[in-house]
Amino acid sequence: MEPYDERLTAPRSWWFIAFLIGVSMALIMLPFGTLPMLGGLIGGAALASVAVSSYGSARVRVVAGSLVAGDARIPVSALGTSEVLDAAEAAAWRTHKADPRAFMLLRSYIPTALRVEVTDPEDPTPYVYVSTRDPEGLAAALAAVRS
Repeated sequence: MEPYDERLTAPRSWWFIAFLIGVSMALIMLPFGTLPMLGGLIGGAALASVAVSSYGSARVRVVAGSLVAGDARIPVSALGTSEVLDAAEAAAWRTHKADPRAFMLLRSYIPTALRVEVTDPEDPTPYVYVSTRDPEGLAAALAAVRS
């Protein structure tokens, strides 16, 4: 059983925008006839949906002694203290407090995050910033794996 598993899915409004992109493609193809219009609707909506789905498919997991955030797999033994960030503090760490060397899995539509120090002396990354809807749960899962 995994102590923590979260998918950072895109908000519903983005799916509506994907549908609207299909409608706009249908309107662009309307002068060419009904069949091209349907192709524009289906093709435009499908391509926009693939883009929304791929962006919203990032996962955050704690599994097998590692923090898996998107494509990164970081052993929990290389991580230090965790800091739960509320919306205001997360925005600050995404902007003026951010270190360009940090690993950041951020999604603008998720207001809260967890910042975890990297203690591995071989790794130049100072910290890991992970957008999450449950930063307390992720911090608890990391602490449980550490102990």
